[in-house]
Amino acid sequence: MRLLLFAAVLLTRCARSAVSGHGDVYTNHWAVRVTGGPQQADRVAAKYGYVNLGQIGSLDHHYHFHHSRVVRRAAYSQKGPHRFIHMDPEVEWAQQQIIKPRVKRFTQNEPNSVHFNDPKWSNMWYIHCNDRTSPCRSDMNVMAAWQRGYTGKNVVVTIMDDGIERNHPDLVQNYDHLASYDINGNDHDPTPRYDFRNENIHGTRCAGEVAAAANNSHCIVGIAFNARIGGIRMLDGDVTDMVEAKSLGIRPDYIDIYSASWGPKDDGKTVDGPGPLTKQAFEQGIKRGRKGLGSIFVWASGNGGRQGDHCSCDGYTSSIYTISISSTTEHGNRPWYLEACSSIIATTYSSGEFNERRIVTTDLRHRCTDSHTGTSVSAPIVAGIVALTLEANRLLTWRDVQHLLVKTSRPVHLKADDWKTNAAGHRVSHLYGFGLVDAEAMVVEASKWTTVPPQHICTQIPERQTSINTTGCSENPGQHVSYLEHVVVRVIMVHQRRGDLEINLISPSGTKSQLLAKRQFDSSNEGFRNWEFMSVHFWGESAEGTWTLEVTDTPSKLRNPEVLGKYTERYNSRKPLKKPQRVDAYSSWDF
Repeated sequence: MRLLLFAAVLLTRCARSAVSGHGDVYTNHWAVRVTGGPQQADRVAAKYGYVNLGQIGSLDHHYHFHHSRVVRRAAYSQKGPHRFIHMDPEVEWAQQQIIKPRVKRFTQNEPNSVHFNDPKWSNMWYIHCNDRTSPCRSDMNVMAAWQRGYTGKNVVVTIMDDGIERNHPDLVQNYDHLASYDINGNDHDPTPRYDFRNENIHGTRCAGEVAAAANNSHCIVGIAFNARIGGIRMLDGDVTDMVEAKSLGIRPDYIDIYSASWGPKDDGKTVDGPGPLTKQAFEQGIKRGRKGLGSIFVWASGNGGRQGDHCSCDGYTSSIYTISISSTTEHGNRPWYLEACSSIIATTYSSGEFNERRIVTTDLRHRCTDSHTGTSVSAPIVAGIVALTLEANRLLTWRDVQHLLVKTSRPVHLKADDWKTNAAGHRVSHLYGFGLVDAEAMVVEASKWTTVPPQHICTQIPERQTSINTTGCSENPGQHVSYLEHVVVRVIMVHQRRGDLEINLISPSGTKSQLLAKRQFDSSNEGFRNWEFMSVHFWGESAEGTWTLEVTDTPSKLRNPEVLGKYTERYNSRKPLKKPQRVDAYSSWDF
């Protein structure tokens, strides 16, 4: 069960935010909603010079229109007869697609870094962690899960990325064409585009981590070495809302787990997330995927640590529908690239400092590598462990999988200053979530698991901006939130320099979760526009009582000194701000 907190309208006496969409690049592709069926969509498309390329993923009545006479990339929306499609009575909604910058979450090798060219089982230190030659002090217990007979058999995983080398010797045995598609090329072959720089290596590397074949004398053993593995090639071209929605909607009744190791720029100044079509695709996935049990979406938390980024500004990792995964080094330290945020659920091993070992996996041109890095590593590892878990219990829902990760992940030797125990007894950190994943504990718990009760959504109106006293809708049994899962705070905020803000949420039980940390490089004056921050740190707690939202403004030297005093007084005084203008019908409350 979960409680949604939709929060504050926080307005300061500052300059108006910049116009949204500055720097957007418009494509010659449109998403169009027509309810009359495919033939009606074809007629509407032809009427205005478009070609209907078919339904967008699993989204009913949504179609992909292409116009060949419009510039492929433009700095502004093109004028012409095609624009009249918005006025057609058969068209309920139409949106010209805008390119969305998306980056793969692996780190580039630094000068003088060490390379290993002998990829063998003995190099997979993160799997046989208890070996005397291994430096890591705690095991993810993958081998113990294998010894119990779980290898991912009959579970289907797909990698949403830049393609996978389907004929790689380590992948060909488990490759599944039914779990694959090329969104960029509009065909069924996800083979990456080859060039002299081998820039499209990412998907192949992630795929090997999940399902590289065992005992074939080549490279490595995947976490779920008997699982079926597919690839959705969608990052080797213009990434739009429609491209992402299509990728998330490929065969949701066939594919069990979607693994994504990419997201918005990890530059410490971007705030970006799913567009309207992608949000619908997530919702359709958890409602219809796996025949109603819900698709499993595993996401890398981000590599912006050196830029002071905070993954709460990434709307993919902070979605309640995704499993946000963090990384630790072989010694349990924080990797230099790691971001912190309140939506991280669990952690796996990955690369660390330049004298520490990286991850061994498959590589382009039938090769292997021991240099796979970043949180890109961690999402596929968890996708593989979830595959073992689904083999143990095929009836697990998408929420069951999250509950299992919360219950079985362990803080062990992971070093962080903010480990705390919430009121439900869960140890949790903003760096590592609930800790290192434990594959054996996952399959053991899954084999005897009882499906969690349905979610309840409670709606209440606050009396003040910065705090609210809630009963959790105990007076309404159909909406009563007994135990929390995700807590979401929706913020509308105008501010001169967004990076100067820090936001914390305190539960009635006293658990404090940082929803947003200061970001040194974020000098935007766009603020937050209905942005949703999400925390899992209150998991299992009661919703009843007083919740407090703290917003702290620490002025940066880069800020306009003429308005500095106004900001300091307004925030440090912690005065109640303006009362809410509306109550969102879907929320549990607005501050």
